[in-house]
Amino acid sequence: MRRLAGFLVLFLMMVVPVQAGVKVTDASGREHRFSSEVTRFICSGAGCLRLATYLQAQELVVAVDDIESRRTRFNSRPYSLANPFFKDLPIFGGFRGRDNPEKILGLSPQPQVIFKTYPASGTNPVMLENKTGIPVVALEFGDLYRNRGDFFEALTIMGEVLGRQERAREVIAFFENEIADLDARTKGIAPADRRSCFVGGIAFRGPHGFTSTEPWYPPFQFVHGKNIACPGPGGPQLRHSLFSKEQLLTRDPEILFLDLSTLQMGKGQGGLHELMTDPIYQELTAVKTGKVFGVLPYNWYTQNMGSILADAWFIGKTLYPDQFKGIDPAKKADEIYSFLVSAPVFGPMNEAFGNMAFRAVKLQAKDSK
Repeated sequence: MRRLAGFLVLFLMMVVPVQAGVKVTDASGREHRFSSEVTRFICSGAGCLRLATYLQAQELVVAVDDIESRRTRFNSRPYSLANPFFKDLPIFGGFRGRDNPEKILGLSPQPQVIFKTYPASGTNPVMLENKTGIPVVALEFGDLYRNRGDFFEALTIMGEVLGRQERAREVIAFFENEIADLDARTKGIAPADRRSCFVGGIAFRGPHGFTSTEPWYPPFQFVHGKNIACPGPGGPQLRHSLFSKEQLLTRDPEILFLDLSTLQMGKGQGGLHELMTDPIYQELTAVKTGKVFGVLPYNWYTQNMGSILADAWFIGKTLYPDQFKGIDPAKKADEIYSFLVSAPVFGPMNEAFGNMAFRAVKLQAKDSK
């Protein structure tokens, strides 16, 4: 009897199709089911290709938005530097999610899915799905501090759709371990011994001058730096702000960091020029003592997660050298990039910014020779 039952189970397994594929619920709460392996897709919105590259799925991308085709002096997107072939792929729409349904329908081969970060920006995901007949999976890009869960969820959802679940878990564990290591090295520093600092020149939908900052700048949070722009516990959760020059002078932080994205503003503009020429900045102790250091861009088509980690290691070593003995920030950066984008791109990226990253910025007042 048992033998007969066993044959019956085997027979049913052979003749009854097993439900294949995967079901996911995206960031907008919509459910998607994929019954076959996804081998072709496109990424819409800031940072979406970054996620795909972290999951080592970039070879499955069949088209890109128009930011990938732009050739400029500056490129601080490690995923792009590691995958120059993106520049040669067909264009399906504008950057920041301004998708063109007609161009998408004209792609050959057709994508089986469209991933879309920042779904509230650009083309509406439901409308895009209705016009193209292609599933549009919405993702919240998140960040590495208060919205880290959104970032990890985006990796998880994309990983499930693409069959890269194990890689998604590896990437999430990588970020968690790096952040935990930074915290363990610095959490024991007494509050009175934590060095005051400020980062200026951060890009936000374009380049800005030195007052442009991130109040909850993750690298400072990771290494327990005393960020003078941070409102502190219970304060507003500002994503970006312009800090008062006068307040900067009053607080006079011990160490300044210059986000090199400000160099995009060109000669005679931007944070570097301001530090060299503005009388208020000339009075800052850090400027007088040469304690101004260049860091890799925080934002470049949304947040550069790998660069944020790399900057944190350099900032930690700068603020607290005893806690980071034996760490070479440039080598550490390439370890991070090699894991995330499969290429050590610190060198070419730094070269585009005049090799100013992870070193003291040379400042010379306009009237000095």
